[in-house]
Parts: sequence; C-alpha cells; structure tokens
Amino acid sequence: MTIQDIEVSNNIRKKIITTVRDEASIVVEENGDVIISVEAYKVFAKNIKRSPLLEILGDDVLDFSVEYFVFN
Repeated sequence: MTIQDIEVSNNIRKKIITTVRDEASIVVEENGDVIISVEAYKVFAKNIKRSPLLEILGDDVLDFSVEYFVFN
C-alpha cells in the first residue's frame, strides 16, 4: 500500500471534506486526518467532470500513482 502524506491547514482539510462528497472516496478519522482512495477519487472526479482536489491544492502537490492520500 502506498500513501502520500500531505500536511494541510484545518481550513483546507474542511474544504476537502465538503468538496469530496463521495463516501467511496473519503474517510475522516477521529483524529481529523482525511484519507482519500485515489482510485475511487478518480472515478468521482470523472463523474463530476472536474477535480476538486486539484482546484484546492494545485497541480504540483498530488501524486496520483499512490493508493491513498492522507491529509493531516
């Protein structure tokens, strides 16, 4: 399993949670970490015809070759 840990502010984490509203893609841990399944997110983004994570974080932050993004 490959993971990309990404440090973000609390405001960015909240934006991610409200923007990625796909239960198959996102899990919010009790400690506040946001975990996103990359494959499920790709399907979600294709269905809505845009990429909310890229809109929030920009093109150079995410590595779509990993299995999970963990925002903490």
